[in-house]
Amino acid sequence: MQPQDLLVLAGILLALYYTTARGFSPPTPRVQLSFRELKASNTAHFLNFLLNTTDYRILLKDEDHDRMYVGSKDYILSLDLQDINREPLIIHWPAKQQRIEECVLAGKDSNGECGNFIRLIQPWNRTHLYVCGTGAYNPVCTYINRGRKAQDYVFYLDPDRVESGKGKCAYDPKLDSVSALINEELYSGVYIDFMGTDAAIFRAMGKKAAMRTDQYNSRWLNDPAFVHVQLIPDSAERNDDKLYFFFREKSTDAPHSPTIHSRIGRVCLNDDGGHCCLVNKWSTFLKARLICSVPSADGIETHFDELQDVFIQQTQDSKNPVIYAVFSASGSVFKGSAVCVYSMADIRMVFNGPFAHKEGPNYQWIPYTGKIPYPRPGTCPGGTFTPSMKSTKDYPDEVINFMRTHPVMYNPVYPMHRQPLLVRTNVNYKFTTIAVDQVDAADGRYEVLFLGTDQGTVQKVIVLPKDDLETEELILEEVEVFKVPAPIKSMKISSKRQQLYVSSTSGVTHLALHRCDVYGEACADCCLARDPYCAWDGKTCSRYSASSKRRSRRQDVRHGNPIRQCRGYNSNANKNGMDAAQYGVEGSSAFLECQPRSPQAAVKWILQKDNSDRKKELRSEGRFLKTDQGLLIRSLQLSDTGVYHCTATENNFKHTVMRVRLQVLSSEAVTAALLHPDVPSAMASNPAGPPGAYDELVQLLSQPEMGLINQYCQGYWRPSGSALSEAKDLQDQKRARNRRNHPPTEELQT
Repeated sequence: MQPQDLLVLAGILLALYYTTARGFSPPTPRVQLSFRELKASNTAHFLNFLLNTTDYRILLKDEDHDRMYVGSKDYILSLDLQDINREPLIIHWPAKQQRIEECVLAGKDSNGECGNFIRLIQPWNRTHLYVCGTGAYNPVCTYINRGRKAQDYVFYLDPDRVESGKGKCAYDPKLDSVSALINEELYSGVYIDFMGTDAAIFRAMGKKAAMRTDQYNSRWLNDPAFVHVQLIPDSAERNDDKLYFFFREKSTDAPHSPTIHSRIGRVCLNDDGGHCCLVNKWSTFLKARLICSVPSADGIETHFDELQDVFIQQTQDSKNPVIYAVFSASGSVFKGSAVCVYSMADIRMVFNGPFAHKEGPNYQWIPYTGKIPYPRPGTCPGGTFTPSMKSTKDYPDEVINFMRTHPVMYNPVYPMHRQPLLVRTNVNYKFTTIAVDQVDAADGRYEVLFLGTDQGTVQKVIVLPKDDLETEELILEEVEVFKVPAPIKSMKISSKRQQLYVSSTSGVTHLALHRCDVYGEACADCCLARDPYCAWDGKTCSRYSASSKRRSRRQDVRHGNPIRQCRGYNSNANKNGMDAAQYGVEGSSAFLECQPRSPQAAVKWILQKDNSDRKKELRSEGRFLKTDQGLLIRSLQLSDTGVYHCTATENNFKHTVMRVRLQVLSSEAVTAALLHPDVPSAMASNPAGPPGAYDELVQLLSQPEMGLINQYCQGYWRPSGSALSEAKDLQDQKRARNRRNHPPTEELQT
């Protein structure tokens, strides 16, 4: 093993130790719903009309028109935001048959590649959308008339305005692209050739000249995978506006064992390129590395290198949104996912810092220490710092030349608090998508994360602050959103309608952001859930509204303290599960079932014997075995008779879930009752059992069906072989007597 391999292995082991020691091991979801259970909850809608298509992507949410625009192979869908199955509008837009045949002749798959996979849907104006598809490896774009208002119920292609999609949409449907249509100018991160080797950040359409990144220059882009694009203003001056691209790419430092670096890049919207070099190429393009790593005490960091998805959480200041990003580990040994959060202040500080410099292929990257030309490379023309320069064509040649050779910033961008918000390791899934909702609760505003996985599930998570920058992660819910599990491709949130929209290769689902009633019927259950969407209203766990005036509402997301919040309501909790009676037979086994509503609760079993005030905690040892479903007692003894208390403790709140009164019956007495059902006095001398218990047992055993024995003993006791044989003979005799006394009628014989 090489020294560098040992260093990597050490970092992995330290990361695993760190994630465990710092509480990054994933908590248990409070609620887990299968697809069937989600469907039964009546809080979700599943796309149920059949199309001969696949690879669904939610590409545009239009709350003004109350529609969701979805692209798939050969189809464009306009779906109702409130119910995706209500009067869907469908456009069939396949590639031409001749083009499909040419695609197949070029060696591409007829089903998985040679179709028109819709990859771009952008609003063009009030009445039209601009859409692009792969066109069977020949990208095409056109316009869709969607009407002026939702009531128009209009959705059709404009057949006279079909145009080339090169530079706007990828040829290969497996290569993701991103796009933003701003002032009728389309900005795209896309592969623009048939072979998928020429990646570019491209500007097309509009009045400005077409623009792209430097072609085949690995310092600019090196086999990137584009993830997201977002316009974020720098100041009140519109000329300072910059477009940020999020992507991952291969590192240029290790060509033989390439590693992945996640990047944030940016360009000025008003970039016109250079006048002598970088003609029709960006002269303001810069990029920096995004770090999402688990640090250790000795400085070794374990990186989650592969950026998977980005969500931009807008704030009251449009210049400073919060950036949530999902990463996965790219190594073959260490697998996992992480969510990191970045501030625009940190991002701008990196772009205003030193440029990375490298003399040759064998040299290390170092910060550039030479003279920085004016205006500073990456500055937008006509902006706050360059009011006299109206175009990048006015920039001096030294600025343009510097930009071409120094597009990378030396310092990376670290997340807030220099560590991930949450981490997943040693799990059988990884995160693929993220959406974030801001929720106002009784004790403040919370960010609720919805995280899609490659197993087709969605986790609903909140991360609460604790002392000394520590945090507490709660998985409120985990649901299966598709009948056939498939990786989640995209997610959109509608806070206005309280809905989450999810897509995969097989379909689209939308579900409510909350299912308060599944937490339980008691105030304590609702409070312990700590879901900012939900509160106890005096009768049920229901949707919390900040505008509600009801004094009986109870909610405590930060602490989840039912003792304080549910005073007067706790006495009714779990009343249906109290004081159950159960019988067992000496020498057999008994199982006392108890499952608290929350899997996060710690369960204890307490035994209180009859005529005694003393209570004893039972542990998993000897004849007692604690399971997730209850308590198994092996080889019952008469001394095991008593009241068993099942208690659950969660968030320092302890309550009794179930009390079971277990009565252990003597095996000799039961056998005697089985063999002599007409002589109940045979057991009268046995001291075990409450008054009348054996009379009840004899009555049950006197029935002709042996199944009643199993019912009474609950399947945990069987009489010995000889006793069972004699009991069957007694039953046969009793059946014969019954037949003689009650002969069957002719009708029954017939």
